[in-house]
Amino acid sequence: MKIVNVHQRLLDAAPNRVAALIATLGSASDTLWPRNGWPRMVLDRPLGVGASGGHGPIRYYVEAYEPESFVRFRFKQIEGWHAFEILEAKPQHCLLRHRMQIDARVRVLLRWLFLIRPMHDACLEELFSQAEASLGQTPRDIPRSLYVRLLMWWLSRRRTGAARRRHAT
Repeated sequence: MKIVNVHQRLLDAAPNRVAALIATLGSASDTLWPRNGWPRMVLDRPLGVGASGGHGPIRYYVEAYEPESFVRFRFKQIEGWHAFEILEAKPQHCLLRHRMQIDARVRVLLRWLFLIRPMHDACLEELFSQAEASLGQTPRDIPRSLYVRLLMWWLSRRRTGAARRRHAT
């Protein structure tokens, strides 16, 4: 089954300013990726074709990159990709769009529906708010749902327990 997920936000900024935010993805000076509890996106080198990394347990590499308009990441564990693209709306406004497409078998589909999609959607809305803040705008606050807050709490407890077990051995 093919899963397609699209998020976008109109930003009050010229496309080249938004492209500059995208160019920082995965770096120590990342101005686009949301902070507040999300695992950082980390790449093994500056954003460019072949750069490899991910966020949390999600691994991918840069498959295509057009610095002024587009970056696409290919997933390593599953068949699919996710991408950011900048679409010009007006000279001082642009649309930042994130698209993801994966081919999912039943197990991945269930994980997507109940675990990944709610977290993915919340992370992306916070990424768009981070873009607004980095552009000097008032970020649109999209509160996390109770379900997402519970998932984040549960995952943080799992990570903490795993870290304790590693240190105990």
